[in-house]
Amino acid sequence: MARETILNSIKDAGVVGAGGAGFPTHIKLAAKADTVIANGAECEPLLRTDQQLMANQPELLLRGLALAMESTGAVSGVVALKAHYHDAVDALRKITPSYPGIRIHEMESYYPAGDEKSLIYDVTKRVVPTGKLPADVGVVVQNVNTLVNVALAAQQVPVTKKFVTVTGCVENPATYEVPIGTDAAELLAWAGAPAGGDYTLLVGGPCMGYLTQDYHKPITKTDGGLILFPSGHPYVRLRSVPKQRQLALAKAVCCQCSQCSQLCPRNALGLGVQPHKAMRAVAQGIGSLLGDPNAILACSSCGLCTYYSCNFGLHPSEFMTELKAELGRQGVRPEPETEIRPDSALELKKVPVARMIARMGLKPYDVPAPIKTAPAVSRVTIPLRQHIGAPSEPVVIEGASVHAGDLIAAIPEGKLGANVHASISGRVTRISSDSITLEA
Repeated sequence: MARETILNSIKDAGVVGAGGAGFPTHIKLAAKADTVIANGAECEPLLRTDQQLMANQPELLLRGLALAMESTGAVSGVVALKAHYHDAVDALRKITPSYPGIRIHEMESYYPAGDEKSLIYDVTKRVVPTGKLPADVGVVVQNVNTLVNVALAAQQVPVTKKFVTVTGCVENPATYEVPIGTDAAELLAWAGAPAGGDYTLLVGGPCMGYLTQDYHKPITKTDGGLILFPSGHPYVRLRSVPKQRQLALAKAVCCQCSQCSQLCPRNALGLGVQPHKAMRAVAQGIGSLLGDPNAILACSSCGLCTYYSCNFGLHPSEFMTELKAELGRQGVRPEPETEIRPDSALELKKVPVARMIARMGLKPYDVPAPIKTAPAVSRVTIPLRQHIGAPSEPVVIEGASVHAGDLIAAIPEGKLGANVHASISGRVTRISSDSITLEA
């Protein structure tokens, strides 16, 4: 298939990064690279969708990877996944020989294995400098769900569904494939969530997801997990500390042990990220103590420093995220490193996911979540912004009848964005500034 045809089919289908970032895929695959990596490392603890997709739809994954290679001009394709994903490894091994140039890369189970820069180094031993893109070192990385959607796009099948793991305080943890825009409360009910009590919902994974008391959040193209916690769980309490309290604790408790910096994955790559300096600068109220801005701007916000490294329950990752935003507002841009030397002890600093789960108090929730058939959905609220870029613009009117797969919102002219399609057949009952509601 011609490169332009591949990119146009991806654009028409509304494919975006399904692993969480939501970057429009037709833009990402317009880059030139020698290697395309299918990210099946499933970075976040407790989530199951990527490993299940690889086990159950390996053919679609490899087709999507082959199309991505064709689009970028890559000669090498790599499916990177954790070695203990035995069903996925076995399924891929059976058919990979039929795809020239594609191989499997089995990884250890460490966090954050799925971080783009960590993954690239694990597979190619190349380091992406701060402020540069993977394509600058000849690599493009795509989540496995994204590549499945690329293969479907080539068949003129748009993105209308998403696999979501539902776990935590539910009777029957499961993974469901649901129409985009499905109410999260419906998935929780299917999995046997308690009808009452004081619970908090985590959307996404434990390290980079967000907490909410609103169970009626619509599922988007980038959502991979719903995890229900008792509101008194230590993890929820840690995540819920007010900013002023965090600052007071940083001033009173941070002893500059530098454990957060020593275990930082980006620091180990040689990118110089040093959360302990951020803690010092915030606690002292002296900006000059931050040191090199790259030590902030290269942070991936993976959360390891907060959830694993700090023995005092402080929040280095949250301060780092705020400082990154502030530097951005000030127009500070990273200066790409000219000489990068990964830590000689990098392999020894990899944090096993099992230890991460135990440290975060998540072991009771680290259970199977098999794929189950979702009941029919009669109503969806489809956000117009499920991606990086401008919100999509409605191309339908209230009262219109649509079929599943019909285009209902398009990329604004000349803007970065993604098309949005009807995920169920029915009638357009409401169009707001940020969503379109359909009823079967």
